[in-house]
Amino acid sequence: MKPVDLQHLRTPGAPTLSPDGATAVVALSRPDRPTDAYTAQLWRIPADGSAPPAPLTKGWHDSAPRFSPDGQWLAFLRREDPKAKAQLWVLPVGGGEASKLTDEPLGVSRPDWSPDSSTLAFSARVPQDARYTGDPDAEPARRLTELFNRVDGVGFLPDRPAQLCTVALADGIVTRLTDGPHDHGDPRYSPDGEWLTFTSARDRNRVAVDVCVVRPDGTDLRVLTDATLSATLPRFTPDSREVVFAAAPAGGVLRNESLWSVPLTGGPVRSLLDPAGHHLAMLTGDLDVDPDGVLFMNEHRGAVQLLRVPFDGSEPAVLVDGPRQVAGFASAGGVLVTTIATPADWGEVYAGERRLTGFSDGFAALDQAEVTATAPDGYPVHGWIVRPATEGPHPVLLMIHGGPYAQYGWRLFDEAQVYADAGYAVVYGNPRGSSGYGESHGEPIRGNVGEVSATDLLALLDAALKDPGLDAARVGVLGGSHGGFMTTWLAAHHGDRFRAAVSERAVNAIDSFSGSSDIGWYFADALYTADFAAQSPLTYADRIDIPLLIVHSEQDWRCPVEQAYRLFVALKRRGAEVELLLFPGEGHELSRTGRPSHRIQRFEAIVDWFNRHV
Repeated sequence: MKPVDLQHLRTPGAPTLSPDGATAVVALSRPDRPTDAYTAQLWRIPADGSAPPAPLTKGWHDSAPRFSPDGQWLAFLRREDPKAKAQLWVLPVGGGEASKLTDEPLGVSRPDWSPDSSTLAFSARVPQDARYTGDPDAEPARRLTELFNRVDGVGFLPDRPAQLCTVALADGIVTRLTDGPHDHGDPRYSPDGEWLTFTSARDRNRVAVDVCVVRPDGTDLRVLTDATLSATLPRFTPDSREVVFAAAPAGGVLRNESLWSVPLTGGPVRSLLDPAGHHLAMLTGDLDVDPDGVLFMNEHRGAVQLLRVPFDGSEPAVLVDGPRQVAGFASAGGVLVTTIATPADWGEVYAGERRLTGFSDGFAALDQAEVTATAPDGYPVHGWIVRPATEGPHPVLLMIHGGPYAQYGWRLFDEAQVYADAGYAVVYGNPRGSSGYGESHGEPIRGNVGEVSATDLLALLDAALKDPGLDAARVGVLGGSHGGFMTTWLAAHHGDRFRAAVSERAVNAIDSFSGSSDIGWYFADALYTADFAAQSPLTYADRIDIPLLIVHSEQDWRCPVEQAYRLFVALKRRGAEVELLLFPGEGHELSRTGRPSHRIQRFEAIVDWFNRHV
């Protein structure tokens, strides 16, 4: 895989399934080089495998499909061009053209159908004070009074709160159900049609998100939880008497987002899964209910399982397991379809264990080999190696993930494939502080992030270097976000182990991060706890003697660009070999969702840096 091959990646999203279980529909996305953006269309897939997948829509970007309960309609989101906002459309399943139902100025969220298929619920950000309609630089000043006032990749929050809305299929009339300064999202109807459940961030001085319910006409709004959790994805049980949802403790860092339940009438929440041992998959995690329980995507040692959790909280059944990652699912008519990514593909759609699609056919993936190391204190460290197809010994790259409470895993990974194709053996894994191994695996780094993480990362590297096909004299290190933090830390404290480093979108100075980051006001205290200077990689910049490439985005609000500049200036002033690569118009998610041209440039710059110095 060359950097330019990013344009050939085709990635399926979460499927939807017709009520009879006969037909799945999935959005298939890919980079579009002429527009330097991402396009997506819906594909129809017979769930019994009786025919190959076929394109269903031809919009610029069609996503989030959802069949109506009566099976007559398919709702989805469409962006009509690369700069348009997503609006709600419906397509008659029996044939005919799609029609547009909304025209919200800032777009809408994925919808949910009422049980009688007459209405769709969604949330939409509503601009205040005539903002977001013209030149952003000409808008009046913002007066901010709350700590949580902006989000990387989204923007400012107080002047465009997300409100709950419904739209009638018959006449297209949009009704707003909520108002005020709070964000409302994740709407879902009760099976009896009497209620909508949703989430609401009711206090932006805390990181709490509550589960709420409201009548479909907007009356009788109730808050079911008590602002101690950060909740997402609320869903009614089949009897409409309880709401299940995923949540972690409000403001919790290194804590699992597990499964909970709360009665419709109110009362204490109830845990349905052991919170210490189960964690909703990041980025694509979802949950839903069927007659027998809650379907829950669970991180587990680099895999993402699909569990069915009984409503009484008894032992869950594992429906999908093994060295792979569930990326989405749908259940209807006694049929379960899933989107699953493996180490050999970017994602395919399955019914049971039958693969229904071949979207990645023709891509020759380099093998992902498992490795387990032992830290000096005897603790196991789990990871992988992706080797070049050529004969060794190969130079080596130690790659470190962000989070820190996240996991690398069993799936095809563009980063590892590109660097391995460039001739490097890529070593990556999940040291203490990572998710997927229980909260007890994450907790040890709290208050001593750099030292504890470095111990495990170096143990993993040492275990990989026992392979005679890997050259211990030619090693580089790289990572982004927390991985960038650790790259800078290793360059300063263990620079004798590496010939060069690439630190991306990093936290380098915790003191300024705590005030400049969108989440720094709570995250820094929760993770680093105290003595910010001693735990900041920038404090040890005078020890960095290996060539360092700093990569950052100008619009990064998670780890603001001042983090890059402070390190760059500190190294440049003392004559160290350092370069700063800045990407305009990008945020924290450059490597995953940035402009395709920028992602290609980033890959090319990193490969060039290591080719020069490793």
